[in-house]
Amino acid sequence: MTATDATAHIKGAEGSSGQAGPAKVAAPRRPVLSGRSLRTTGFHLTAGLLSALWLLPIVLVLVTSTRTFDDIAAHGVGSWPHSFTFDSFRQAWVDGGQQRALINSLLVTIPTLLLSLGLASMAAFALSRYDLPFRRVLLLVMLGGNLLPPQILLIPVSKLSEMLGIYDQLYALIGVQVGFGVGFYVFVLHGFMRAIPGEIQQAAVIDGANPWQIYWRIILPLARPALAALTALAFTWIFNDLLWAITVLRTDTQMPITASLIGLQGQYVSMWNVIAAGSVIAAAPTVAVFLRFQRYFVAGLNLGAVK
Repeated sequence: MTATDATAHIKGAEGSSGQAGPAKVAAPRRPVLSGRSLRTTGFHLTAGLLSALWLLPIVLVLVTSTRTFDDIAAHGVGSWPHSFTFDSFRQAWVDGGQQRALINSLLVTIPTLLLSLGLASMAAFALSRYDLPFRRVLLLVMLGGNLLPPQILLIPVSKLSEMLGIYDQLYALIGVQVGFGVGFYVFVLHGFMRAIPGEIQQAAVIDGANPWQIYWRIILPLARPALAALTALAFTWIFNDLLWAITVLRTDTQMPITASLIGLQGQYVSMWNVIAAGSVIAAAPTVAVFLRFQRYFVAGLNLGAVK
């Protein structure tokens, strides 16, 4: 027997006669839900609960607006509905004056929106793309004007509108809204337009474009997300304004829809279905505008976040 065969025979004997080797330890079972999954689940549950609490008053208003007065009087506002009708919307729209009030709100909101964003975009273009003297001072003045509480200016604005002979006119409210909104819009648009690369403007100048062409054909299209975001915000602010409306307007036929809701509540007192229907009518335009510009609104927020 050779040495190699003897060594192999000894190793084989040791392997067959020795005790069995140590058994493999089983890996511990992973928990069904990891810590990250628990956090995600908790976040969704919390967000869902908060969303439900936020939507509950809206659902209550919508349900109340489609109930009859007899149903509400017999079972209460928070009870399960036992009727369904759209007659309350007709009462609020025709008898309650919501039709005229909605027209007044649109006659104020749309011109104010166009004038405010038009003036603000031109001012922001000049301040952000050209080296104007005292441009920082102008921006600070515009921003500082928005920091003043509007309550301290109610009496001066009312007296000034009377002196100018425009009191109780819709264009007086348009002028007030434009004056108090342009500063903020300029400040926001200035940040967007300033971030646009200067090479784009230089290339346009080389091609022979004048400042108006640069503003209209280059800067405005690039600032579309910011303009859309401001459109949604400004429409909501102007349309839902009540303070300036009751400051410069007096006649019921001139009041916008927010002030008309106060008159509607005084007219129908305990008819909660009509008041709820008027609230739904007043909220519908702002909801429609936000849904229309939602994509641009989110893009504008994201674009502002990375700047």
